[in-house]
Amino acid sequence: MADSSDIRFSPAAERNWKHILGVLQEAFPTRGTVLEIASGSGQHVCHFAAALPDLLWQPSDPAEDARRSISALTAKQGLTNVRSPLDLDVLAPWPALEVDAVIAANMLHISAPETLPALMEGSANCLVPGGVLHLYGPFKVDGAFTSESNATFDGSLKQLDPTWGLRDRETVIAVAEEQGLQLSNVLPMPANNFSILFRRS
Repeated sequence: MADSSDIRFSPAAERNWKHILGVLQEAFPTRGTVLEIASGSGQHVCHFAAALPDLLWQPSDPAEDARRSISALTAKQGLTNVRSPLDLDVLAPWPALEVDAVIAANMLHISAPETLPALMEGSANCLVPGGVLHLYGPFKVDGAFTSESNATFDGSLKQLDPTWGLRDRETVIAVAEEQGLQLSNVLPMPANNFSILFRRS
């Protein structure tokens, strides 16, 4: 059973959740179920669940230590609208789900390129018609970095894993549209990030 000692802390998640929440408040339905991909420490899902209590939140992560952190943080905060985290690997078969929205934050640049089509296919399969997919993170635009800091960040990621790195925004949009996910908005975010929103047709 997870306890407080299992709780992890992400400085980046603590910095950006309020900015992301502002987008979700405008773009997400007021009721329904939200699947979070790669929930990590659980800070995002707990902040969002506290701020949007009429939504039911389904966190997920393939890492056991992340799932323990999510469970411990949810319990510590007494949140009743957060389900137990799923063991969901984007590249493996997804469990049978039907959700009204999907969110994936800061994931695509720290995963292999094949994660992108897998994420889009899995999201399209579990979203209800009209459901929303929200991606957040740093992206290239037309193949170019939007800032020197993002170029440096990309280089540091490739040192950790040559398959990692910032994905091209236009490629992301094209792959999503192949799965019937139509672009609805692109929003510049602080620190050279973007929110990219799709709706299932």
